[in-house]
Amino acid sequence: MNIRIYKNREELGKEAASDAAGIIENAIRVNGRVILVFATGTSQFEMLKYLVGKPGIDWTKVVLFHLDEYIGIPADHPASFRRYIQDRIIDKVRPLKKVYLIDGESSDPNEECQRLGKSLSSVSVDLVLAGIGENGHLAFNDPPADFTTEEPFILVTLDRICRQQQLGEGWFKTLKEVPEKAITMSISQIMKSRRIICVVPDKRKASAVKNCLEREVSNQYPASVLQEHSGCTIYLDHDSASMLTQKKQKIN
Repeated sequence: MNIRIYKNREELGKEAASDAAGIIENAIRVNGRVILVFATGTSQFEMLKYLVGKPGIDWTKVVLFHLDEYIGIPADHPASFRRYIQDRIIDKVRPLKKVYLIDGESSDPNEECQRLGKSLSSVSVDLVLAGIGENGHLAFNDPPADFTTEEPFILVTLDRICRQQQLGEGWFKTLKEVPEKAITMSISQIMKSRRIICVVPDKRKASAVKNCLEREVSNQYPASVLQEHSGCTIYLDHDSASMLTQKKQKIN
């Protein structure tokens, strides 16, 4: 795991997008395609803005998955991650080689997890673009996260801190509206990716960043598992890095 710190979220997003583009272009040169997994949420706004604007990426060679989705909200809901992916990626770069979106309206969420898992079974993910939640979650793997399951996608119950974050970011009007269930890519599946770019701006993430990067790896701080991934780079701004005490980070 490598850590890079930038002055603000705009510079953070620009540099993370540049590094992601290099990984994507290299995978396409080597394999003829690239398997990407995208996170959603406000932390990804700047990075995605720059990434979809990169002129050198052949998006027709991109196979897209996303990390998670709520159970029970329609695809056109403002908080739907399918809508987020559609509006901020697919509509801006189409056509893509293949898109696998999580159907949060499936009548059988466990069956949907199995469907998605089969889609991943025959491929190796080149790059996961992720974030860290205010409770330290990675995707929707809230604490205590399941570090042992080998299922690629799982059904989870969201804790109150996670749901409060979604409300605070403006995706819902009340906490009651925030779903309690979601489908998420599992920790073990995320860790199988060749590379991980984790984008974490803002002061409200500072405590989670400290816990996940400076404590021992623990399912109580799910994103702490990224310490064990040699191909992971964490992109912070000065606000999200403000509680770190170790001085080994690269300051930009």
